[in-house]
Amino acid sequence: MPTTGYRYLVNLPDVRGGNTIVEGTRIGVHDVVGLIVNGASIDDVVRSFPDLRRAQVYECLAYFEDHRPEIDALIARQMSAGQ
Repeated sequence: MPTTGYRYLVNLPDVRGGNTIVEGTRIGVHDVVGLIVNGASIDDVVRSFPDLRRAQVYECLAYFEDHRPEIDALIARQMSAGQ
């Protein structure tokens, strides 16, 4: 399984377009961060994605800090597709 250097995050070429996801799920880092930047709390995210643990959400935020341009672009693309 292709690793990212993060404990809970992986990149799988055939899952979610190869974007970074939480291992064992199809939940993208950009899905988690998108909720946070739009005002959700960590608890809100865990309620929205019951398969996630708080540690995984925090790791998504750490990944975001290290890869902000990439994740910002994915969130923007996701938001424009939803309009």
